[in-house]
Amino acid sequence: MAPRRDTEVVSIPITTDADIVQARQVGRKLAATAGCGSTDLTMVATAISEIARNILTHAGGGDVELKLVEEHGRLSLLITARDEGPGIVDVNKALEDGYTTGGGLGLGLPGARRLMDEFTIITEPRRGTTVIMRKWCSPE
Repeated sequence: MAPRRDTEVVSIPITTDADIVQARQVGRKLAATAGCGSTDLTMVATAISEIARNILTHAGGGDVELKLVEEHGRLSLLITARDEGPGIVDVNKALEDGYTTGGGLGLGLPGARRLMDEFTIITEPRRGTTVIMRKWCSPE
């Protein structure tokens, strides 16, 4: 395995709508730095918005960490979103288009999953949820 070089983590607490905007902007800027094209920049910003909105709506707050990661000569943006909310009882159901518990359209989690190259959810009822997403920005 080739050596891996990581950059510093930018952590943004999510407690207000303004924090969601900030996370979007920082994520978009980092992805641009990594070489993502305009379509990928829009995907990154949208996925961050969806996940950060879920943090605010369902958990009342949490944080989003953004980090550029180089692996095997390729750059990616790694996004880790965490909360200490109620968790997700049925992850498979939550990843279905149209399923919602918050009165929205039910497109947040499944939409974010489609927009990113890698997507993982770790959740436990009454202990919170962590969503890890990655967008590769440089070619193989």
